[in-house]
Amino acid sequence: MFAVDRLILLAGILLLLGIASSKFSARLGLPVLVLFLAVGMLAGSEGFGGIEFEDYPLAHGIGTAALALILFDGGLRTPLSSIRLAWKPSFVLATVGVLITSVLTGLAAMHILGISLLEGILLGGIVGSTDAAVVFAVLRSSGLRLRDRLSATLEIESGSNDPMAIFLTVGMLQVLLGRMEIGTDLLWLFVLQMGVGALAGVAVGRAGVWAVNRVNLDAAGLYPILVSAFGLLAYGLAASLQGSGFLAVYVAGIVLGNSRLVFQRGVLLFHDAGAWLGQIVMFVVLGLLSFPSRLLDVAPQGLLVALVLILVARPLAVVVALVPFRFDAREIAFLSWVGLKGAVPITLATFPLLLGLPSGPLIFNVVFFVVLISALTQGVSLPFFARRLGLDLPTDAEPALTLEITSLRDVDGDIVEYTVAPESRAAGKRVRGLALPDGVVLALIARGQEFIPPRGSTRVEAGDHLFVVLRSEVRTLVDRVFTRSPRAEGEMPAVVEFPLRGTTTVGELEEFYGIRLQAPDSSTLDVVVRESLGEGARPGSRVVFGEIALSVHRMGEDGEIDQLGLTILPPAEEEAIEE
Repeated sequence: MFAVDRLILLAGILLLLGIASSKFSARLGLPVLVLFLAVGMLAGSEGFGGIEFEDYPLAHGIGTAALALILFDGGLRTPLSSIRLAWKPSFVLATVGVLITSVLTGLAAMHILGISLLEGILLGGIVGSTDAAVVFAVLRSSGLRLRDRLSATLEIESGSNDPMAIFLTVGMLQVLLGRMEIGTDLLWLFVLQMGVGALAGVAVGRAGVWAVNRVNLDAAGLYPILVSAFGLLAYGLAASLQGSGFLAVYVAGIVLGNSRLVFQRGVLLFHDAGAWLGQIVMFVVLGLLSFPSRLLDVAPQGLLVALVLILVARPLAVVVALVPFRFDAREIAFLSWVGLKGAVPITLATFPLLLGLPSGPLIFNVVFFVVLISALTQGVSLPFFARRLGLDLPTDAEPALTLEITSLRDVDGDIVEYTVAPESRAAGKRVRGLALPDGVVLALIARGQEFIPPRGSTRVEAGDHLFVVLRSEVRTLVDRVFTRSPRAEGEMPAVVEFPLRGTTTVGELEEFYGIRLQAPDSSTLDVVVRESLGEGARPGSRVVFGEIALSVHRMGEDGEIDQLGLTILPPAEEEAIEE
């Protein structure tokens, strides 16, 4: 049996154990991080497996590659709406918050461990960031649904604060090794890391969107790999230019994920699997790297450092960073508690060992112990804490099935799945009474384990999963019919024209879309427009009702209007019409 054969067998066993442990994590109330690390520790030299592994450069390489995959997947799933909602507090938390956390933790570590101030700040920088992999995993596995701004702040902060932690780690190491001075050198390093990382991410992300939609590959399975290649390119390009590769890969993921891509659902599924694989491999390898006996030696000091970090440094940093943004006390308390640590600190803790810092072994073992304490306390109690503070929201029912259009071309159409909530406008209505925009088709209703082909007389019930075929430009209008979320109830976009049937009544227009015309509820749009235009009604004709414009698109042989377009007028155009 060749060595590679044994290695493949071992990898398969460890992966199976990792996946099996994830199955038990929800039942035990433990983050998957803890169980993945436990698998690695049990397989290590001081565990049952007896695997000798103390290769810090290899562990650093595996951790870096895995974290890049996890951040790329996180970026692909971060909508621009979340960034617009929370980019300011997230940015302050990811920079100023990490700096305050690192300095306060470093001051405590200096006294607790008997190390220098710079070494203490180095340790504080290593554990100062919130780990994206752990946060994403805990939120997914617990099924926790938070308020939109709170959830967006947490996910964007955890996805974007690693570059700050890396900057502090690299900067402090350079100062400790005499290669850099505190002051302008550190400031330039910060600007270079963040600036190059952000620019590389945007540039490579846009290039990726252009290439994916134009390359015209014959095999669908190549599209996810092509997208991955651009993620790796973003990381490598930024790193080679002395920028932050982690920031670049996260930004590239955001750019790609918020663009229409060929085979988009397949791309997301592929990278979700890649992120899970990255988590399992990274945590198991880092578990192999640990020695429980060494962790016990630093347990008293590590516990004190962890308590300062969790109960003092992180809460103070959150308060200072978020008070200007009007978060309430409960949200600040939750964000103070949710500073979860994971593989990033352990990976960064290998830097001092790789560079031969005398205090490197002590820093590594203390950091590992702090990560375990964070996962076992903050990770376990996160769902309970959110519910105790009244910050969790009711979760939507799981869809009974998922439909997907597999196309190797960019198609101007989507199949959207809606879960009908009790407060939805569609709940209790028959399909023929939904007044859907012209060209929108309700394709299938899933109710429990039953598939229902919709007919005009079919009644939509709360809890149903509806699959609707539509064009992307009418999505905003259709959202108003099937959801009652604040996002769907926001302002209607101006300039965009929504196609409607002439048989839609004024009452239905108000009931389903919240748009009111000064006409009897029973009147159809066909009648209202023809009465306003008189004999001048013809395709291309337009009539304005306040901020609403209705345009005739198609008329039948009997002179009735079959299809018309509804446009929300911009304020300037509305005022010009009134004048």
